[in-house]
Amino acid sequence: MARALVAILRTKPETVIDDYRNLCRLAGLEKALSSSRTTILKDNITWHNVFPAVNTTPWQLEGTIHALHDAGHRDLVAVHNHTVVTIPEKGEEDLKFKPIYQRFNIPVLFNFKDEHMRWIDYKPGFSPLALHKVFPDGIKIPDYFVGKNIVHMPTVKTHSYTTYTGAMKNAFGGLLNKHRHYTHTWIHETLVDLLAIGKEIHTGMFATMDGTTAGSGPGPRTVRPHDKNVILASADQVAIDSVAAKLMGFNWRELPCIALAHERGLGVGDPAEIELVGDTDVVNENWHFEVGVNLATGTGRILWHDTPLKHLQHLFFHTPLVNIFIFASEFYHDKIWYRFKGIPIVKQWEAQSPWGRLFASYPR
Repeated sequence: MARALVAILRTKPETVIDDYRNLCRLAGLEKALSSSRTTILKDNITWHNVFPAVNTTPWQLEGTIHALHDAGHRDLVAVHNHTVVTIPEKGEEDLKFKPIYQRFNIPVLFNFKDEHMRWIDYKPGFSPLALHKVFPDGIKIPDYFVGKNIVHMPTVKTHSYTTYTGAMKNAFGGLLNKHRHYTHTWIHETLVDLLAIGKEIHTGMFATMDGTTAGSGPGPRTVRPHDKNVILASADQVAIDSVAAKLMGFNWRELPCIALAHERGLGVGDPAEIELVGDTDVVNENWHFEVGVNLATGTGRILWHDTPLKHLQHLFFHTPLVNIFIFASEFYHDKIWYRFKGIPIVKQWEAQSPWGRLFASYPR
């Protein structure tokens, strides 16, 4: 397997936009994407509420768009997805994406709106690891994604189900419909399947990853923010995830999605086979991030993973009873945790962190 290229830079609020432009150039953006095709901007709205380290940052979005323009890519379209606990329309406004899209004249589509795209049957040219078990009646993908470039924009953070989350996980929202929570028992295998599908349908793939404020703890929403002043980019979704995971203190071989993707030749997971450019000394850091659980993710682990209750998941998640869990998760995160713990953290971040102050300066 050929060596992968990952760019990594230290940054600060005063230079972050130009740093993203330089980052993407170093990572080979111009060669990674087809110049004759539309490019999908796939941001990461993990939560529609403002919370540091959880969602694509406005400077990440703005800097990535500038970098795409620098490389001659002007036909850009943003695509949002829906989850059972996330409202993308609210996120687009509260996370301050909308003014950026308007300034650059970038249309916004939603993969769950019939007037924007249809979900079509898809037969992969490989043997899936998990999707055939999750969707025995057939795999479906949005027709709009076929024949287009895609740029994923995740952040550096932990995840209670996958240990970390990054570029590979970012495809989860775009290529699977709102019933994708059925995949959580086989989440690592699912991410590998989705990467393989992405390589079949997209004319180019690229990722920028924002670690200006990174998240540790019971992610992907209720993390503990840490200012790390780092940004990453790569055309290899596996390699950028491996480097980010290493920074957080995780071994790539112990992350099944990265190890499986590496074994299948879908990307490079072994750091020894990854060429780093930029501020390469950053990778010597170990942030010692920890993965935790909260009430919602702890319940999910019990029902989705190796416990006696795992065998009851069909009853809970494939019947109307699923609505109880959806309501409980939304109520816990939005009405309890965010109100009493999240908002004070956001206010402290905006007052004391240079990245929080930068976020506050963006128009809504």
